[in-house]
Amino acid sequence: MTADHSAASRSGLLSAKLRALVAARSGTAERVPVDFPGGAGLVAGEVAWLLIDADPLKAFGPALVWADRQEVTELHLLVEDQAPILARRAACFAEPPTVWQVDGTTTEPVPPAPVATAADAESAPALAELLVDADLEVIVEDGIVRGEVRGLEVARVVHGHTSTGVPIDEPIIEVGVGHADRELTAMLHGGLSPVDQLARVAEIVRTHRRPGAERHPLNQLAPERWLRARLVADPARIGLARLRPLEPAVPRPNLRDRAVAMAIGETAEGDPVVVACSVGIDLDLVPAAADARLAASPEARLLLVVPARDDHPVTRQLAARLLDPAEIVPIEGDWRTP
Repeated sequence: MTADHSAASRSGLLSAKLRALVAARSGTAERVPVDFPGGAGLVAGEVAWLLIDADPLKAFGPALVWADRQEVTELHLLVEDQAPILARRAACFAEPPTVWQVDGTTTEPVPPAPVATAADAESAPALAELLVDADLEVIVEDGIVRGEVRGLEVARVVHGHTSTGVPIDEPIIEVGVGHADRELTAMLHGGLSPVDQLARVAEIVRTHRRPGAERHPLNQLAPERWLRARLVADPARIGLARLRPLEPAVPRPNLRDRAVAMAIGETAEGDPVVVACSVGIDLDLVPAAADARLAASPEARLLLVVPARDDHPVTRQLAARLLDPAEIVPIEGDWRTP
């Protein structure tokens, strides 16, 4: 079976499933099947139903854009996973879509999930001090103390067991870019002290992660976090007095996937501001940013900071749809330059 035939077969199955789910809930009125990437759709006048088969959170922004282009005024999203979080994000928008939890052949409306509390990192002050002494950006995210170079993680403090699953009695620093590199560094350079391991890896990353450097994996990973690191070091660039990293409302899945880098700060007058950094046109930017503001400081201004080339009308449309609209802040020129 070819990939195209397999995709068409999957699309047909999703379309049939959606028709059955909607008919069971809303009757058998005539509805027109429509294409939706990563799922299936039905439309009846200005009402639409989308069955999302892909990552529901990543598909949310595209679903809102799709509904606008279809001139849909009442949108229903049917999902099997992450429905409460999706409902929470939907509630950040004016005229929000209704989120339905799919369970077999039935659907139920879903209330928004409560805002999650950020996990505290286990204490290891001496190791955190080593990260500071190595001139790394020290960030706590998902309960883990991490050291970054221009937004790219090069070390973390681990407790209980190593990346290879070996039990440890005391916390240690693991050095490397990503899980595989941490394992490799431990095998090849385990004889070096943590200070020397940190210096070696940080220097390699700094060599590649700089303005004007040739294209390399080390300067292509997590560009949004590099942008955040620049703004944290120079918050005046976007008119703020102070800025520090902020955890996202939902942990980023892995190092390679596109994500939104959050920060929180203040104006010179002390007014709170939440900042979302993104590089490239990412339809998840507005929902993810609104969710993070809800968790951190619901009354704060929300700034969406992007390179000027990525200041796209679709992002502005989504930002304007929020109950408390976000502001777009385009960065002119090479944002990598301090």
